[in-house]
Amino acid sequence: MDLLGSTNPFDMSDTDRFHEECGVFGVFGSDEASILTALGLHALQHRGQEAAGIVTYDGSAFHAHRALGHVGENFGADSDQMRQLRGHVAIGHNRYSTSGNVNPYMEIQPFSSELAFGGFALAHNGNLTNATRLRASLIETGSLFQSSSDTEVIVHLVARSHQENVTDRLIDALKQIEGAYSLVCVANDMLIGVRDPYGVRPLILGQRDDTWLLASESCALDIVGATPVRELTPGEMVIIDKNGLQSLSPFSPMPSRFCIFEYIYFSRPDSVVEGRGVYHAR
Repeated sequence: MDLLGSTNPFDMSDTDRFHEECGVFGVFGSDEASILTALGLHALQHRGQEAAGIVTYDGSAFHAHRALGHVGENFGADSDQMRQLRGHVAIGHNRYSTSGNVNPYMEIQPFSSELAFGGFALAHNGNLTNATRLRASLIETGSLFQSSSDTEVIVHLVARSHQENVTDRLIDALKQIEGAYSLVCVANDMLIGVRDPYGVRPLILGQRDDTWLLASESCALDIVGATPVRELTPGEMVIIDKNGLQSLSPFSPMPSRFCIFEYIYFSRPDSVVEGRGVYHAR
């Protein structure tokens, strides 16, 4: 069910600014998941320099650290913060946009919450054009928001879903939103990555030995010694757990609307996007 009812998923009348240039990174299957994530975010620093956050999962509990400033200032390899980020699964986010929230710390992703099925953490790069109206509808029916971020709207939609398992809840939530996104999340000892049906924002799958990784750009895989496997196709969801990788296509096919600014402005020159080197494309 689409709570908006708009025929134009990129109608910007429902948002007062873009929130698009952020970086996301995810790791599954490494005892150094937090270190790999910090390195990946460092490579993606150009996509967001306002703040950064990492959430890890150790099989029984979530651990998180979020801070204003650059990755290197807050996630040093020998820091107390990194030692506390235990686990074999991790996701991270670099934040770009500013916000009117009086507490900027509340805007730092990944967002994490304890939901009916267990812990859930989400990091998102993109812009949801119907976020304002979805937020108003959720507030009207009792949801309490702590940030002004589009990403928290997705978390509330997942929490409200009547589907039984987390993947179906996430699919249900994403079918209600409109706009551009790539996202990574952790739930029930799984790493999940999703790219929007229009393929506006990139999301790259990589592998390093038995470790799977997801990143906004290939340069973040290069820095950790991972091999880029492929880009997620528009509308694809990948689910990574101890049994391996599963690919789903839960959304209706849409015409490609890949953002040309990934080549012109957003991406690093040494990244490969949509099969083309950014340096040569420029």
